Amino acid sequence: MVSKFPAKATAAFCLITAGCFTSQANLLPFSDSPVSQGILRSSRAICTVAITVADYKYSLYGLPNDCDEYRRLLSEVHLRSAKRLLKLCEINKGFYVKAGQFVSSLRQIPKEYSLTLSSLQDQVVPYDFKVIKEVLVSNLGQDPSELFTWFNEQPIAAASIAQVHHAMLKDHQEVAIKVQYPGIEKKIKLDTRIMYSLSEFVAWFFPEFRFRWLVSEFTEAISLELDFVQEARNFETMSNNFRNNKVVRIPRIFWDLTTNQVLTMQFCHGHKVDDVVFLKGMKINPEKVAKKLLEVFAEMIFVHGFLHGDPHPGNILVSIEGQGGFSLVLLDHGICKKLDEVFRLEYCQLWKALILLDSRKIQHLAERFGVGKYYRYLPIIFSGRTIDSKSGIGKGMLVEEQKKLKQHLKALKMEDISSFMESLPSNFLIILRTDELLRSTVSKLDASKWVRLLTYGKYASLGLSPKSNPCSGLTSFALYTRLIGNIEYILLRLTIGVMNLVLWMEKLKRCLNKFYGKMSAAGKEAISR
Repeated sequence: MVSKFPAKATAAFCLITAGCFTSQANLLPFSDSPVSQGILRSSRAICTVAITVADYKYSLYGLPNDCDEYRRLLSEVHLRSAKRLLKLCEINKGFYVKAGQFVSSLRQIPKEYSLTLSSLQDQVVPYDFKVIKEVLVSNLGQDPSELFTWFNEQPIAAASIAQVHHAMLKDHQEVAIKVQYPGIEKKIKLDTRIMYSLSEFVAWFFPEFRFRWLVSEFTEAISLELDFVQEARNFETMSNNFRNNKVVRIPRIFWDLTTNQVLTMQFCHGHKVDDVVFLKGMKINPEKVAKKLLEVFAEMIFVHGFLHGDPHPGNILVSIEGQGGFSLVLLDHGICKKLDEVFRLEYCQLWKALILLDSRKIQHLAERFGVGKYYRYLPIIFSGRTIDSKSGIGKGMLVEEQKKLKQHLKALKMEDISSFMESLPSNFLIILRTDELLRSTVSKLDASKWVRLLTYGKYASLGLSPKSNPCSGLTSFALYTRLIGNIEYILLRLTIGVMNLVLWMEKLKRCLNKFYGKMSAAGKEAISR
C-alpha cells in the first residue's frame, strides 16, 4: 500500500514509523557500552527529526509561503521544533549540547531556535574526577600527586568535550589543566555521521531547508577542538601576534604536560568580560573594555588574518593587571582559523565599502564571495544600514528605509537563505559567528554601535596598509602603496567624522528650532497677559 504513495510521502511514512520504533527503543534497557549508547542517542535524534519533519510538512500544508497565516504558523512550528531539539540536546548531552550551543550563536537561523537553544550555554555537567584522573595518568604517565603540589578535583569550568582544573606545579607555578573526556572523539564521529545523514534527509524532503553548511561548519569546529596539541600551537601563534600589545594576555603553554588529550597552561585570574558589576566595582569603564575587545578581534581579522573563533564571555577574562588598569585574557584557542590572504584583503575592502556605502564595490566583492545575488543585504548584516541608506553610520534606519527593507525581506524565501549560507566561503562563516558573539558581549557592556563600526573601519584600513601586506622595502612602488594606504585610512576617518558632524549639526538645528518655538510661544503668552 505504501509503495503506491508518492516518493516523499512514502519517505515521510517510513521516517515517522522509524521514529515510533526508535522512541520505543528509548524505553528498552541499554548497556553502558559505547555502541549501545550510540544507538540510543541516534534513535532519539531520528525520532526528533521524524516528528519535526512531519510537523513542518503538515502544519504548513497547502498554505502559500507569502501569506501572513503561513508566517504565523511557521513561527509556531519553529518554536515547537526548537523545544524538541533542546530536549534532545539535554538528554543526549556531550556532542549534542555543543551542537546546540553552536547553533544558538548564529544569527542566520530563525530566532525561535537561537533563543530557545541559548539556555544550553550553562548546562554542562562535569565528569567525576575518577574518570578524569585516569585520563591524566594515561597521558602524563604519573599520578597527579607526583606532578603537582596540589590539584583541585572540582573543575573550575566544564564544557561538552573537556573540563578544566586548577593546580600548582612543584615549582609553585599556578596552572590550568584542560582534560578531554574519555571516548569523546569516537562518540563525536558517530554522532556527526548521524547528523550528516539527517541533514541530507531534511534537504531531500524540504529542498528549501538545507543545513549541510551548518553541519559542515560545526563538524570542522569540533574536530579542531579535539586536538589539544594544535590548540597549544594556536595559543603560541596568538601570543606572538599580540606580543607588543599590553592589553592582551595569552596564557603560556607547558609543553611537557601537554598531549592530545591534556592541555596545561598558565593560570590567569580574572572575571568574565561581560561581568559589568565586577567592572564597575573595580572602577573599570565597561565601554572602554568593549572598545579594547573590538580592537583586539578587529586586529585578528583585518591585520593578522588569524582568528579566535569562539569569543563567548567564558573564554575572555578581564584582569585588573595591566598598564591601562585592566587586561584581556584570551582563553580556549581550540577554534582558531587562519584566513586566506586574498580573503583577508577582500574582507578589508568590503568593510571600507560598507563604511562609505560604495554600492558598486559591495556588489563586486559580493560576487567575489559567491553571493552576488544578495549583495544588497551585506550592509544590513554588518552595519545595520540598507545599501541606499541616507542615515549616518551607527544610526538607526529611517522610517522609509525600514518600510522598504520589510518589503525586500518579505520577498525572501527559505531557499534564498539556504542558498546564501551555502555560497559563503568558510572564512566568512566563522567571521559571522565571531561577530555575532562580539556584538552580544558589546551590547551587555552598553557600548554604542558606533564603536564597533568605527573600530572595524579603522582596522580594515590598517589591514590594507603596506605594513600589513607583503609589499615592503624602499622601492618606488612600495613607497607609493604605503602612501596610498595611509591616505585611504585618513580619508576614511575624515569621511566618518564629517558624516557624523553633519548629523550632529542637523540634530542641533532641530533642537534649537524646537527651543526657539517654545520661547516664542512663551513670549506671545506673556505679551497677551
